[in-house]
Amino acid sequence: MLELRQLQVLKAIAQEGSLAAAARALHYTQPTITHHLGVLESHFDAHLVQRGPRGAALTELGAALLPHAEAVIERLRLAEREVRDMAERGTHTLHIGTFPTAGALLLPPAVKAVRQGGVHVSLTEGELPALLKGLRARELHAALVFSQPGDRLDLDDDFELHPLLNDPLLLVLPEDHRCAGLDRVPLEELRHDDWIGAADPRDPCDRVLSWACAQHSFEPVTALRTDDYAVVQGFVAAGTGVSLVPRLALGTPRDDVAVRQLTGPPLAREISVAVLRTTAARSIQDLLEALTRQAAQIRRRWGLPEAETDQDTGTAADTGSGSGRGRA
Repeated sequence: MLELRQLQVLKAIAQEGSLAAAARALHYTQPTITHHLGVLESHFDAHLVQRGPRGAALTELGAALLPHAEAVIERLRLAEREVRDMAERGTHTLHIGTFPTAGALLLPPAVKAVRQGGVHVSLTEGELPALLKGLRARELHAALVFSQPGDRLDLDDDFELHPLLNDPLLLVLPEDHRCAGLDRVPLEELRHDDWIGAADPRDPCDRVLSWACAQHSFEPVTALRTDDYAVVQGFVAAGTGVSLVPRLALGTPRDDVAVRQLTGPPLAREISVAVLRTTAARSIQDLLEALTRQAAQIRRRWGLPEAETDQDTGTAADTGSGSGRGRA
């Protein structure tokens, strides 16, 4: 029968590049490493590690086994953390990540519902890349994330992605802009304007904008990049450029800017909750139900029909993939 120590030895050899280094990493003696590797190879009746004068490397069979070994080790680490949390607190701890605008408007009622169910909640706020990193490291059981409609955010099969809300992107203009008097602004009218974008051009909102501009045969020129939406409004008001701002992040607009919709198919970012499949089912189900209810309330507040967030605003689903870093 396979043992955890054997899998840990295989992982350490892959990471460290030699049996001696693996022994140091695991605080074992080298004969102990050799023993566990030998038992593992005997189990499969195959060589899993190729040893040479410059160290050791996994064979093709060893490389095939490695991701399964890592998954078993990670699953046991999660189980140990959850059981320790329950032993110390008397309850399960749900580790949830969020970006700021979702943390302010979507998450609080959901956290309240989960806590009323007797579950302790640990919250982490951060930008999208940090949340994805926390999910991949299994430091978070769930996280509110945003993307272009249809993106998988480079999460593996251990995660489920539940769409909650398509957050419309609204055009923010200086109050004296030539298009400020229009109810809806044609995007092609802005081909000569400068834009204020996210700190990272891979931000989902920036990629949606690039896709939309390409439909009118031009590329947006970025004059400033920032992840602070208050800064965005300030520089728009100063005439530095125009910007697309998610409705959830807009708050109360400044008096010296104009907020308008674009003509044509609506643009949006998709807000979802990414959930680790191995998480305690009851608390995650409570979280999902509460988030779904709150998302529906926000849609009603905005005057959006229920179906709009599922179909009508998903116009940029084929604009590219990848997670990117985003203004929240």
